[in-house]
Amino acid sequence: MPLPPRFAFLLPPLLLVAGVASASPGTPVTPASAVPREPSPVAAPAPDSAGARAVPLPADKRRTVGLLDVRVEGLSDEIKDNFRHELEEQIDTKRFWLADLKVLKAAMMRSTKWTEGCLVGRCLAELRTHSGAELVLLTALTGSGTSFGYVVTLVRTDTGSVVDQESDRCDVCTVSEVMKQATLAAVEVLNNAPDKLPDEASERAALIQRAIGTVQRDAAARAQHQRRVGMALLAAGIAGAVTGGALYLANDSRPGYAVATAAGGVALAASGVVVLTF
Repeated sequence: MPLPPRFAFLLPPLLLVAGVASASPGTPVTPASAVPREPSPVAAPAPDSAGARAVPLPADKRRTVGLLDVRVEGLSDEIKDNFRHELEEQIDTKRFWLADLKVLKAAMMRSTKWTEGCLVGRCLAELRTHSGAELVLLTALTGSGTSFGYVVTLVRTDTGSVVDQESDRCDVCTVSEVMKQATLAAVEVLNNAPDKLPDEASERAALIQRAIGTVQRDAAARAQHQRRVGMALLAAGIAGAVTGGALYLANDSRPGYAVATAAGGVALAASGVVVLTF
C-alpha cells in the first residue's frame, strides 16, 4: 500500500530497517566506513647505484676499453686493485669507459664459446660481441727488491692484433713509482690509439697487390731488357754474317777471316734468336 505523500520522508529509514531485518540472524552489519579498502598502488623506488647498468647506455658514445688482464709477479695482489683505481682516475672519461675484469666476466656469462685464457688473437671477437669492448688492456707488473718493470699492451678485439705497447724497467725505484709509470703508459697508449682502427684486411690486400705489381714490373723490365739484348745479338750476327759472306765472295783467294767473320755472325744471330725465344 503506498504511503501518503506527506509520509514520503519516512521511506528511506523504513527501507534500511527492512534490509537489516532480512539479514540472517547473528550476522553483524558492518558499516561502510569499516570495510577495508585495497591499498593504493605505490610507485616503485628509483634504482640506486647498486642497480646501475654494468655497460654504457646506447647513447654513450665513449669507447669501451676492457681491463682484461693485470698480472703481477713478485708483488702483492692488492697492486691489481691499486692499478685499476689509478687508471680509472687518470683515464680520459670523456673518450673512454673502462670495464674491469668483473664487468667483462659478467658480460661473458652469456657466451657459450668464451675461454678466460683468451688474451690475444681471433678469440677476442667473442669478447667484443658480448661486452662491446673495442680495445683491451693487458698489463704486467714485476718486481724484486728495488728493481721493477711493467709492460702495457693495447689489443684490438676485432682482429686480436696488438695496437700499441709500452714497457720499461727501473732498477732503483719503489712499487708506487713503477705503478705510476705503468698507469701513465696505459693512458698514453689509449690516447694514441686512432679514433678509427685501420682495416687490416684491406691493408693486407693492398700490400699484396703492391707486391704483385712490383714483381710484374720487374718481370716486364727483365723481359724488355732481354728483348733488347736478343735484338742486338741478332742484328750484330746478321751484320757479321753478311760482312763475312761479302768478303768471301769479293776475294778470289777466299780468305779465311771472311769465313770466320761469317761464321761468327751466324753464331751471334743464333744466340739472338735463343735469347728472344726464351
